[in-house]
Amino acid sequence: MAKKDIKTVGKVWRIWLAIAVPLGGGLLISLLTQDAMGKFNAMEQPPLAPPAWLFPVAWTILYILMGVASYLIWHAGRQGNKMDKQISKTALWVYGIQLVLNFAWTLLFFNLGWHWFAFAVLMVMWCLEIVLLCLAKKVSMGAFWCLLPYLLWTTFAAYLNIMIAILN
Repeated sequence: MAKKDIKTVGKVWRIWLAIAVPLGGGLLISLLTQDAMGKFNAMEQPPLAPPAWLFPVAWTILYILMGVASYLIWHAGRQGNKMDKQISKTALWVYGIQLVLNFAWTLLFFNLGWHWFAFAVLMVMWCLEIVLLCLAKKVSMGAFWCLLPYLLWTTFAAYLNIMIAILN
C-alpha cells in the first residue's frame, strides 16, 4: 500500500471514530433510557414541544455533526502552529466534558426524574458549548458551523426542560 493510501485510510478511520464516539454514547444512553419518549409524552407539554419521533432524528444528526467537528478541531491542532495545538487540545477537553454532561442529562431527566437538577446540568453544558464554539472558531470554521446547531438545539432543550420542570 502506498504511503498516500495509508494516510487516507488513517484519516477516514479517525473521522469514523470521531463520529462513532458521540453516536455510540447516544446509543448507550438510549438503551439505558428505553422508555424515555413514553415518559416524555406522559408529561404535561409546554407550547412548542415537538413530537417524540423528532428527538432521535435530531440527536442522530447532531451527534454526527459533533463528531465531524471534533475531528476538524483535532485535525486543525495537528496541522496548526503551537497556539492552534493548545486551542485544539483545550477545545477537545471541553468537548469531552460537555459530551459526558450531555449523556448524564438524559439519565437525570428521564431515569431519575430530577428535572430541576437536569436543568442545572444543562446550563453548565450550554456554557461549555459557548466556550467550545469560541475555541472552535479560532481553529476551524467548519467545526464552528458543525457545532452551532447543537447549541441551538440545547437552547431549545433548556426551554423544554425548564417548562416541563414547572408544569410537572
